Amino acid sequence: MLDLLSQISALRRPRLLIRAARIGAQTYRRDARLPRLLGYGVTMRLGPTLLKLMALEAEMNEKRESGDAGYSIATHVDLLTAIMGESQLLRAQTQTADPMQIT
Repeated sequence: MLDLLSQISALRRPRLLIRAARIGAQTYRRDARLPRLLGYGVTMRLGPTLLKLMALEAEMNEKRESGDAGYSIATHVDLLTAIMGESQLLRAQTQTADPMQIT
C-alpha cells in the first residue's frame, strides 16, 4: 500500500485542480461520492478503489491535456477529491491496523 500512496503523492496536476480537490476532501464521504464515480452497488476495499479511481483520473487527465470536448472539470475535481479522501482513509487504516491485514 505504501507504493500506492507514493504513486498518489507523485501525481502532478494544475494547482487549481488540486486546491479544489483539497477543499472537497475535507468533507469527503465515501458512501456519497464513490457510487457516482464507480457505479451504484459497487463496494470495494480501499486499495482496489484507489487503483480504479487513479485509472479513471488518468483517463480524465489525458482528455484535459488533449483538449477533448468530453473533458469535465467537475468530474476531474470529483475524482481527485475521491483519491485524496481514499488515501486519507488508507493512511489512517495503516497507522492503526496491522499492515498484514490491509488489502
